[in-house]
Amino acid sequence: MKTLAASLVAVAVLAVSACSSDTTEPESAPSPTSSEEAQPEYAAEVESTVDRLMRDNAIPGAVIQISSPDRGDWTGVFGTSTIDTDDPISADDHFRIGSNTKTMTVTAILQLVQEGRLSLDDPISKYIDGVPNGDTITIAQLAEMRSGLYSYTFDPEFNSTLDREPEKAWTQEELLQIAFSQPVNFPPGEQFEYSNTNTVLLGLVVEELTGMPVAEAFDERIFAPLGLAETSFPAIDDAAIPDPHPQGYMFGTNVSTIDTFELPDDQQAAAVAGTLKPNDVTDDNPSWAWTAGAAISTVDDMTTYVKALVGGGLLDEQMQQTRLDSVQSVGGGTAGYGLGMAQFGPLLGHDGQLPGFMTFMGHDPKTDLTIVIATNLSTVPSGEGSALTLVKGILPIFYGSDYQAPGDPARAPGAEESTPAPTPGG
Repeated sequence: MKTLAASLVAVAVLAVSACSSDTTEPESAPSPTSSEEAQPEYAAEVESTVDRLMRDNAIPGAVIQISSPDRGDWTGVFGTSTIDTDDPISADDHFRIGSNTKTMTVTAILQLVQEGRLSLDDPISKYIDGVPNGDTITIAQLAEMRSGLYSYTFDPEFNSTLDREPEKAWTQEELLQIAFSQPVNFPPGEQFEYSNTNTVLLGLVVEELTGMPVAEAFDERIFAPLGLAETSFPAIDDAAIPDPHPQGYMFGTNVSTIDTFELPDDQQAAAVAGTLKPNDVTDDNPSWAWTAGAAISTVDDMTTYVKALVGGGLLDEQMQQTRLDSVQSVGGGTAGYGLGMAQFGPLLGHDGQLPGFMTFMGHDPKTDLTIVIATNLSTVPSGEGSALTLVKGILPIFYGSDYQAPGDPARAPGAEESTPAPTPGG
């Protein structure tokens, strides 16, 4: 989503301390060779790749979990929870998961469709008054990012407020008032454009039809059935992250990153050199993201969740196929987006960026390979999401050296940033 701060991490704290395990997660990060015999054959290459990418991109810490029925399961922990300290990140750390929350919101919507309580073809005006083009924007278009509604995350004054009042608890009414004060960007269904406004509206529909707060709906419909005991959706006045958790960092400010997360060349060099440090935004209130990005989870829970999201277990067979079939190319290449689901080459899932954190979860329905990444830095100095930087380096290990990683669907041409720089959000 967004939020930033100028920063950089010393090479020493970026040194990878990775350890692997199928079921037992380390409390601290032993040297990469401490459990070498138990590691899958790919682990050493993943470790060296991640070590290099973190050092070259000023990423403080990361947790990576890979599950493969053919090549083995592995969890690696890298770097530090707190910049400039000996504070190893932990495999059971909690992270803000940003726009991965969107998959949960749309999952609840699709479950309600299954139950006959709404239709994907219903106009949003049937449930929410005052939406521009509300009589013609459908539930499906909101879920597929094809509504044309302006995303409140790009509003300059909104971003200024985020910088001035990072503790502010935003109501959904405030967010939508900002969004609806701007003209629509295009007629419904005409094109793809990533907008947090869409998923906030869907969250309100979930609350209206279930008669309960969205946190309870998520717990009843997703968290409890899958056993996601470490996953939560906070109240808008709750900016805390459950322990254990790393500190979250961001380069720049919300205002400075409205148009791009890329730092000026001299600042990029300083960040990589360690002389420019990112801002600690751990305690910034994520209420502005609400059902578009406020959830919290761990890599273990995200692995379980994305397997069900893509492979089945949350929807009936017909609705699951409808969701998979909805994914279509956006921005060219092998990036795609559908009903609350993104495509990154052979992987389906989503990513999520919020001030201080970025996560990625992807599952290959053909091979059952699952990759989940969580970091404590929003974007790297070059402007790319930190978790995407790592996943792009890892994918060739599993798909060959000539594999070309896709772009982020949320950043496809004509799409909004998946993580609103100060303004966008995701």
